[in-house]
Amino acid sequence: MSDYTTLLLDNHEGILTITINREKSLNSLNQQTLQDLKNILQEIDDDESVKGIILTGAGDKAFVAGADIKELAEVNQVNARGLAESGQEVFDIIERFSKPVIAAINGYTLGGGCELAMACHIRVATVASKFGLPEVSLGLIPGYGGTQRLTQLVGKGKAMEMILTGDIVTSDRALTFGLVNYLVPDPVALRQKCLDIMNKIISKAPMAISLAIDCINAVHTSGENGYQTEANSFGRLCGTDDFKEGTKAFIEKRTPTFTGK
Repeated sequence: MSDYTTLLLDNHEGILTITINREKSLNSLNQQTLQDLKNILQEIDDDESVKGIILTGAGDKAFVAGADIKELAEVNQVNARGLAESGQEVFDIIERFSKPVIAAINGYTLGGGCELAMACHIRVATVASKFGLPEVSLGLIPGYGGTQRLTQLVGKGKAMEMILTGDIVTSDRALTFGLVNYLVPDPVALRQKCLDIMNKIISKAPMAISLAIDCINAVHTSGENGYQTEANSFGRLCGTDDFKEGTKAFIEKRTPTFTGK
């Protein structure tokens, strides 16, 4: 696995922890970080040694506190659209990634950081975490898919309120809105909860997990018939060795051994 200047990587028993390692800048997202995230995801997509990803930020203050403001201040109208589209591309790769991605959130999760967390499949946060899309305070709007994913997660009314006011919300409110799946008391519990969820997921049939992700994403994919995607995936899975093993193990009352084939 390659080295990345903005990321720390730790693969333990098939679970790859990707840590955004820019603690001094509260793990803010600069273009190098986005490129590194894109590159590592492309590198491990077909890597059988990686079964799932936990994405987190270094230190105890922030998951990701937003975009790199110094870098953002240099953007003009000519290149701003390309900047937004490049960030959207990376986050779309995460959302559609063939392996489960869990965001382990500890601390401030703002702007691009909140957009990054929303692109992950599951979000677990400490009670000290705070969330928001405060871009309007900079004369901007979320540009990495935040207007779309927040609406999908919390509904139009709450998304309007959060984005138009730029308010930062507490973790308990984020849980109530449906922005996060679970709250835990501290970073130690955060790590364990993410591992517990991930281990449960990767104990299932890998192809079934991958196609389930595709089908769920189809709900919000323009021009795609999600029901047809589901039926096609269901049919495809019925021809796999894992389907045969899963049904056989159920009948024999034992734990199945999946191979991903």
